Amino acid sequence: MNSNRIFLAAIFLTVLYWILRLYEPFLLTFVISALLSMATYRINIKLIHYTKNNTLAALLSTLLLSILFFVPIVYIITSIGGIVDDFNTSTIDKVINYVKTLNPTLPASLEFLQPHIDDAMRSFDIKSFSTQTLSYSAYIGKNSATFLKDMFLIVVFFFFTNLYGPTLVSYVKKATPMDDNEIDFVFSEVSNVMSVLFYSILVTAIFEGLLFAFIGMYYGYDGLLLGILYGFASLIPVVGGALMWVPLSAYALANDNITEAISIAVYSIVVISIIADTFIKPLIIKYINKLSRVPTQINELLIFLAILAGLSTFGFWGMILGPALTALFVALIKLYEILKSKNFL
Repeated sequence: MNSNRIFLAAIFLTVLYWILRLYEPFLLTFVISALLSMATYRINIKLIHYTKNNTLAALLSTLLLSILFFVPIVYIITSIGGIVDDFNTSTIDKVINYVKTLNPTLPASLEFLQPHIDDAMRSFDIKSFSTQTLSYSAYIGKNSATFLKDMFLIVVFFFFTNLYGPTLVSYVKKATPMDDNEIDFVFSEVSNVMSVLFYSILVTAIFEGLLFAFIGMYYGYDGLLLGILYGFASLIPVVGGALMWVPLSAYALANDNITEAISIAVYSIVVISIIADTFIKPLIIKYINKLSRVPTQINELLIFLAILAGLSTFGFWGMILGPALTALFVALIKLYEILKSKNFL
């Protein structure tokens, strides 16, 4: 009997290894789609209740996710295309010439940096800058194509995960030696964290995008475009919204709108980066957690840190993977404590 089990385990592990090798290019996208499906699990359940059809409910859930993913991106691409056609390249020269005329003088405590700044200003070359910018643009374009491909695959996998999710969960319950309530506990913890994460990211991106759109519209820019771009930029660690307000302030400087440039910079740093991102964002996570049917027991600050760690380690999709791995780890620790208290371990 033992030899049969060892033989079966060896075959299973061998086949599992080659299955993982076979589907390795799609593993990340599949995991992301499964986590998104867990995050929107209750929406899909409500759609099934109203439509009385699993396939239609999965289609509606996928359509909603596709709108959240693709509609803003399509608007960005079409809007930026028009801006590039009308963009005057002399604006870059005006920005550079203006910065050179500033001749910034540092305070005494930082005067050791003054020679380096002066050298950098003198050695700045517009041609090398343009070449470097083109290389960065090519890199961004390449990664954008990869990102769009990943998003398309995630949407496709998301549909099938919603469609066959209950069947897969039922099979996992039968295949694992754990009790159903123990599996439900782990699933509930991860699902609750993913729900809080998904809705908090969505609400925060919209909220910060609206704040930046307001200042953009105030000075006559395309507020919708700036808001969408800032919403996406806010998800990037460290630099975040600076990818938006720094170029916009520089553009205002190039057009001799010094007050406008300073207002945009100060507003973005104080109102959005400090107040909204540092103080309001954790409160949004906490409030959404309270609205959950079964609030997660994981601290909101831990979720926030998990988002930052995930983004730093895995890139854009790390904002989903980081909290999911953290939630799974915490859930397993809690499960271990429960089983140990029952003398099962």
